[in-house]
Amino acid sequence: MTRHLRASTHRRPGAGFTLIELLVVLAILGLLAGLVGPRVLNQLGGAKSKTVAVQIKDLESAAELFRLDVGRFPSNQEGLEALVTKPATANGWNGPYLRKGLPADPWGNPYRYANPGKRGDVDIYSFGADNAPGGDGENADIGNWN
Repeated sequence: MTRHLRASTHRRPGAGFTLIELLVVLAILGLLAGLVGPRVLNQLGGAKSKTVAVQIKDLESAAELFRLDVGRFPSNQEGLEALVTKPATANGWNGPYLRKGLPADPWGNPYRYANPGKRGDVDIYSFGADNAPGGDGENADIGNWN
């Protein structure tokens, strides 16, 4: 009888996990997701804001090259599209000034352009995640004045 009792206390190979063991693992994973998930999502938002800043610098540099070739910045009517396709009134245009075309911001919205700008010769900006003026955090406006 002792032999039979001892054999049943040892786990058989390939027997699997008990329900309690699975519940403990799921609880630990849930705690980790609750603690780590928001931090990862905040980092993702920060990466998008940094991407906007880099893309705006590229657009500003392309607009400067346009100005050097044509003698002026693109008009409001021409917009940033003038950096990719030649406007009819742009004598001396030597573009395209952007290798991969005109990018959208990381939230899929077009970049805004104003000539003359309120904060410089030209303003190039994104309204952020909410695509509306103003805002905080990921919804904040980001432009070539930042």
